[in-house]
Amino acid sequence: QVQLVESGGGSVQAGGSLSLSCAASILTVTRNCMGWFRQAPGKEREGVAHIAAGVGITYYADAVKGRFTISQDNAKNTVYLQMNRLKPEDTATYYCAARWGSCGGRREADFRYWGQGIQVTVSS
Repeated sequence: QVQLVESGGGSVQAGGSLSLSCAASILTVTRNCMGWFRQAPGKEREGVAHIAAGVGITYYADAVKGRFTISQDNAKNTVYLQMNRLKPEDTATYYCAARWGSCGGRREADFRYWGQGIQVTVSS
């Protein structure tokens, strides 16, 4: 069974940085579409960043463009989300997600596998 295990996260002041990791089992991150989503209290889950199968093409939500970077490590079968210049509005539970194949669809419903979620809190 595909498993996604997130790590990292925590609390930081505005302007700081955090890094999230997502280790995958069974599913190969470089052959499929991996994504990070987030959900703030009282809000719907939203896509943050995605990386396309094998070609390294990345997609970012406008709110995080220029501040967040998604990357993958072939040897560790792990996807990362580096978050810089964090803002209080970045506070949310962050989820790693995976789908077979390309990143043609990047909505929440397009992703079959999900991590357990990890908290990121940014204070002003």
